[in-house]
Amino acid sequence: MKILLFGKNGQVGWELQRSLAVLGEVIALSSKSQAYCGDFTDLQGLAETIRQIKPDIIVNATAYTAVDKAESEGDLVKIINTDAVEVLAQETKALDALLIHYSTDYVFDGEGSQPWKETDKTNPINTYGKTKLAGEIAIQNSACKYLIFRTSWVYGVRGNNFAKTMLRLAKERDSLSVIDDQFGAPTGAELLADITAQALRLVSLNPELCGLYHLVASGETTWHGFARFVIGYAIKEGQEIKVTQNAIVPVETSAFPTSAKRPHNSTMDTSKLQAVFDLTLPQWQAGVERMLTEYLRKD
Repeated sequence: MKILLFGKNGQVGWELQRSLAVLGEVIALSSKSQAYCGDFTDLQGLAETIRQIKPDIIVNATAYTAVDKAESEGDLVKIINTDAVEVLAQETKALDALLIHYSTDYVFDGEGSQPWKETDKTNPINTYGKTKLAGEIAIQNSACKYLIFRTSWVYGVRGNNFAKTMLRLAKERDSLSVIDDQFGAPTGAELLADITAQALRLVSLNPELCGLYHLVASGETTWHGFARFVIGYAIKEGQEIKVTQNAIVPVETSAFPTSAKRPHNSTMDTSKLQAVFDLTLPQWQAGVERMLTEYLRKD
């Protein structure tokens, strides 16, 4: 099996190189790769790369994810999150291959309190969400074989993320104000990669399992709850932290005005994924602890 992976240096792409290695030959590209084109602004180059490699599986871990900056770079965001994805889907169809793609809870408006199901109406409220939804639709309209995994609040040992930012600030400041009216489940890049590999094994044998799935860790919290957990764990591990737990102040979203609107409710129903692939998803705290242990020991 030949697997073509785009976005090898991102949080998810880095973990995918590990999880997919046991399934076949993995050709992993970044936007700066030389032998083949991994630049999502070069649509013709992407198409030519796929035609040259002729993979059995295409895994797309590339995306424009700077949510606020996206509001002022709409054309670029569309090229990366929508137009390039459409090229991948069309080339996947032409090869009769399988496309694996990652999307986001931002395709929803974040209203209400119930976890989002795959069948719920989409209604993105920012440019990032709109282009990611358009990418999903392009895949579905192409009639290629696909797995789309919607996820949220992704973190990993590699790259920047909320947990690392909180740790840095907790060592510099006496108090922190953190949003407490947005809800979701922190989801590790390692978990996403491992579930992808498991799903890929099963879909290779049972193509009827292709489709759209929600994939996040179990449980839910707020950014404030996430921050308290991260900082509490760091204190327990003997890290020199200035801020105390009581000095992590919960605030509303309005306390931090941003260019892009954020959904308040990012919780997602994963019952379809767990039933179809016979999985039990771990509680979010387990993955965060594992990431922090590795990250703190590295420091």
